[in-house]
Amino acid sequence: MLNYASARTRYLDDTVATASPATLLVMMYDRLVRDLERAEFALTDGRRDLAHTELTHAQDIISELAATLDRDAWDGAEQLMGLYSFLGTALVDANVAGDVAEVAACRGLIEPLRDAWKQAAEQVAQQESQRTAGDLGAA
Repeated sequence: MLNYASARTRYLDDTVATASPATLLVMMYDRLVRDLERAEFALTDGRRDLAHTELTHAQDIISELAATLDRDAWDGAEQLMGLYSFLGTALVDANVAGDVAEVAACRGLIEPLRDAWKQAAEQVAQQESQRTAGDLGAA
């Protein structure tokens, strides 16, 4: 019998394993925003240790986003890579300085990007659903 923690871990693992690439990207952005929010709260409360943990995880996500960015896929990829590079440096600086305003500024750059990717992922999912429905109707 699974306990709650085991069941939750299995659910999350299954969710990630079966998610589309677009959904995974949105999940990474959601977690990045959450990490930055938590870091802001931690810095405001004087919890540099907790802020450090959240900011280093955010840096890891930025690194993963940069590593998986296909620069040849579209014209805006180089600009997005530049943003990732900027954010990586800014988050290190914010972490070292304990600068809550810098963390908030980074979050302010990430949230609209997350929202745009979320909208794009929803459109892709809708198109896939319509295509699947069309395929089933033709069969």
